[in-house]
Amino acid sequence: MSTAHVIVTVIAALWIGFSAFSLAHKAEFVAQPLIEYGVPRGWWGWLAAAKGAGSLGLIVGLFVPLIGVAAAIGLILYFTGAVITVLRARSYKTAVFPVLYLLPAAASLTLGLLS
Repeated sequence: MSTAHVIVTVIAALWIGFSAFSLAHKAEFVAQPLIEYGVPRGWWGWLAAAKGAGSLGLIVGLFVPLIGVAAAIGLILYFTGAVITVLRARSYKTAVFPVLYLLPAAASLTLGLLS
């Protein structure tokens, strides 16, 4: 395991964990776009839980690599779905935001597989 992998993974986990916390607490900057995209409120708790589990999985993956790989793949799929949701809502100016979460998860996976 390389130093770069550990640093990228911890940063990704903190970044995505913050996103999970913000969604779970229905922070305005998270809730308003979800309303605009048409994401049902009943899904918000599940989406926050998925992000939180992925974030925790990245950290656990530093000690149990298979869990980290699974968590990173899950987060990549999650944020790919988020990009699709944003594009389907025709909110092209905000499509970059889920990508900002997808890239660190992908970097963590890549560095983990390379080390």
